[in-house]
Amino acid sequence: MDFWQQYRAIDARDVRFDGQFVTAVSSTGIYCRPSCPARTPKPANVTFYRTSAAAHEAGYRACKRCLPEAVPGDPEWNLRSDAAARAMRLITDGEVDRTGVPGLAARLGYSPRHLNRILRDELGAGALALARAHRAQTARALLAGSPLRFADVAFAAGFGSIRQFNDTVQQVFDLTPRQLREASRQQLNATSGISARSGGPVRISLALPTRLPYDNGIFRFLAARAVDGVEHATGSSYERLLRLPGGPAWFRAGAVEARGNGRAALPVTVSVAGLGDVPVLLSRIRRLFDLDADPVAIDAALSRNRYFSDLASAAPGIRLPGVLDPHEALIRAIVGQQVSVAAATGALSRLAAAGPPVDAGGAGAAGLDRMFPAAADLAEAPDPLLRGPRRRNDALRSAARRLASGALEIGVGSDPAALRADLLQLDGVGAWTADYVAMRVLGHPDIHLPTDAAVRAGWSRLTSRNSPGRAAHAEHAGYGEHVVGHGVRGARPSGPLLDDAMADVRPWRSYAVLHLWAGATAPSSKHATALDVVATGTRRP
Repeated sequence: MDFWQQYRAIDARDVRFDGQFVTAVSSTGIYCRPSCPARTPKPANVTFYRTSAAAHEAGYRACKRCLPEAVPGDPEWNLRSDAAARAMRLITDGEVDRTGVPGLAARLGYSPRHLNRILRDELGAGALALARAHRAQTARALLAGSPLRFADVAFAAGFGSIRQFNDTVQQVFDLTPRQLREASRQQLNATSGISARSGGPVRISLALPTRLPYDNGIFRFLAARAVDGVEHATGSSYERLLRLPGGPAWFRAGAVEARGNGRAALPVTVSVAGLGDVPVLLSRIRRLFDLDADPVAIDAALSRNRYFSDLASAAPGIRLPGVLDPHEALIRAIVGQQVSVAAATGALSRLAAAGPPVDAGGAGAAGLDRMFPAAADLAEAPDPLLRGPRRRNDALRSAARRLASGALEIGVGSDPAALRADLLQLDGVGAWTADYVAMRVLGHPDIHLPTDAAVRAGWSRLTSRNSPGRAAHAEHAGYGEHVVGHGVRGARPSGPLLDDAMADVRPWRSYAVLHLWAGATAPSSKHATALDVVATGTRRP
């Protein structure tokens, strides 16, 4: 966007651009979100920054009225795969807090000095400043959404000391932590959190902002793939156990809710063994539910294609499900090759059941008593890991050993092309598996799966009807949860017509794939539906 496009967005107070840039006003010394209700400043007094960290570096403080830190993230970090975008994904995943700027630079293959040069040129701030801004955002969310003591908020947000926390909050927001807590709660009407039991896990409730519209059909996608004992999902909720750097964790998320003024949030309750795991978990939940996507841009691109236009209008705001653990994503993808989702989920449940039970920590995770098996556990487990084809078992074992040894690295900071090439080097892993893992792990918005059986089935149904899309999306069935044969070996693509249609919606082909998966399992009848699309605060009929 150029200056005048951004200026028109702030003049219209367009909430869709919240999180994509900030507006710094020289006459006041503050920066705002695009939808700030304050009077539009004169163009001569305005400077636009890609990140709040850049505004901090330039000497601006956050607006007390619009709270620009309480916004969704920038969708560019998934759309782009350059060093700056990969660095931002790793920073939000806590890499700087864990390993410092040198560790972040090493993950990306640069020296710290060169990485900081790239980030300053692209984003207006270095890695440490970007991490500091992310800590400030986490601190604001915790102050608004939980009754945690200020000292606990400081360490949960990743600050090294209470003094550093107090200084940062004062510099960024021009408020004390107590004042920020009061202002944030008045602004956001946040849900109260639940404090930790003495000596027990920390449990808090928060509301994670997202953009509208939002299709809650993502919960059905997760429910169809829920591994027994590890996770549980319904059409409007999802909860699971998982490992984090500080120990076991649990969380529960409910359906996205409209909050008025064009804003919405995903309500979550999290329980962690250590306060330092809070920002990591919140970041991974955001990626799992694709909260930072730009649904208006995605739906606009799909609507320009005659085949996908009705699908986009029937289920606006469709989301690309991410993953909580990249290693787990590869294991699940290998098990899911050439079988139905139901068969893969059953096999994965048996794989998890072979491991020892874990204590859910009193988090309220009824019926959840297992962690998804770690790659190191699978590498050392006795044969066979799973009943079935020996080739699949060998591929699973080989992948687990490479992941456990560090010979294969998969993560949110991976380069898509390099990740695909590394995965294709694994025995028993083909193009479908490599592309599917990139789609889910990286949140890559532009993946086409031409050999996927569900994609072919959805495309066949779509093109066989006089009114493309509407009948195929009569009921949003959860993104293809019952279709047999993802990535069937030797499967033939659906032909140039599908490829042409997919090319027409770039760079959003992954979202077109989700629509085709949904269409593949939709019933032919046109009875009443429940798409659960959040658009104006009411449930879509």
